[in-house]
Amino acid sequence: MTVRVRFAPSPTGYLHIGSARTALFNYLFAKHCGGKYLLRIEDTDRERSTPEAVAAIFSSLDWLGIKADAEPLFQFEQASRHAEVANALLKNGKAYYCYCSPEELQTMREEAAQNKLPPKYNGMWRDRDPSTAPAGIKPVIRFKSPQEGALTINDQVQGPVTVQNIQLDDMVLLRADGTPTYMLSVVVDDHDMGITHIIRGDDHLTNAFRQHHIYTAMEWNVPTFAHIPLIHGSDGAKLSKRHGATSADVYRDLGFLPEAMKNYLLRLGWAHGDDEMINESQAIEWFSLEGIGRSPARFDMIKLQNLNGHYIRLADDQRLLGLIKPQVENQIGRTLMPCDESKIFQGMGGLKDRAKTLVELSESAIIYIQPLPHDEKALAMLTPENVEHLKKLLPKLAACEYTHDALEATLRAAADQFNVKLGQLAAPLRVAITGRSVSPSLFEVMSILGKEESIKRVKGITKS
Repeated sequence: MTVRVRFAPSPTGYLHIGSARTALFNYLFAKHCGGKYLLRIEDTDRERSTPEAVAAIFSSLDWLGIKADAEPLFQFEQASRHAEVANALLKNGKAYYCYCSPEELQTMREEAAQNKLPPKYNGMWRDRDPSTAPAGIKPVIRFKSPQEGALTINDQVQGPVTVQNIQLDDMVLLRADGTPTYMLSVVVDDHDMGITHIIRGDDHLTNAFRQHHIYTAMEWNVPTFAHIPLIHGSDGAKLSKRHGATSADVYRDLGFLPEAMKNYLLRLGWAHGDDEMINESQAIEWFSLEGIGRSPARFDMIKLQNLNGHYIRLADDQRLLGLIKPQVENQIGRTLMPCDESKIFQGMGGLKDRAKTLVELSESAIIYIQPLPHDEKALAMLTPENVEHLKKLLPKLAACEYTHDALEATLRAAADQFNVKLGQLAAPLRVAITGRSVSPSLFEVMSILGKEESIKRVKGITKS
């Protein structure tokens, strides 16, 4: 059997971070098994589905590198096929016409509420003759769900889960206007796509029982189910906007690398021993459904930032330059010149050692173009005494060779001459050169900037 899985988002908004993890788990499982990972856009909710949301989903998946093995299927385009199956069930006595009016359905809900029961269709038209139907009512087609016994699903994550059939009502398959419902469409599409394993959030677990019955009624093979616990926030509540960003595309804008994001999502609810840094080839080799835990994972932004910092330090310098270039240009208000890019590239090693996001990296890279605006801590170092030291240092900087070692030796000699500690002289010089009290190696920055630019920046402080 060739494993075939699918990721099936609804295009009613951006790609939720939990959905991105579901896509990743499906992708890795397919690749691990040598199978196929497919994408289906469940756009049957025509009022809420938008082309912008579809584009955002595609964009986020492309960013994460989760690529389907075939062109995406759009569920709405299969509506006639879904209706065909509903009518086949009707013909075979597995479904029936229901002529209940909206008022009758509302009465059923109210009676259930009064009896402290969940709202449930009472089967009014289950065994009635359609010839007794009232005039002017367009019927829906309802599934004739089994009423006796129980159904057990051997979920690959949750374990065996049993539901009494009497708890399941006769769901609508085809609405009065002839449009199929989500529950029917999902089953038909999964069957027609040859899906062997359904890996999705555990908020769909109750749907699995209803869908299982449709498979059985159509005499189709039932896929293997694996329902993943949802992602929670740091407080243990379901992840929502109050915990911070929940859309995958926002994390791209916040400066996270896709490989770091995938690594972090992989470790949210799945484990391989004590391994934390896991690249894609390792993930494909190691991934299994057995490694998914049953408890909700907690999203931790600090851990994500730290992991992203690791991946930034491992990343190719030229790639990082390309990623931060638009942000740097936006901040300085002009296009980077080749000489600007060369300086940033030369200094990338020191820059990326301190950055946890691409946003931080782009902000710190500006020191190779112009000094950053002084923050309070930096301004505190520009005392009159320190400014005088910088003035006396200028001739020495003008006579110095601009290599790391020569600059360090010059500063040490000056500190001895001025009878101050090296740090007392280096601190205001760092502020003059970078605008910050903390930066990559001062001597590295100065050697990359060169003599003319370094002296210009120091003069700018001593004249102010």
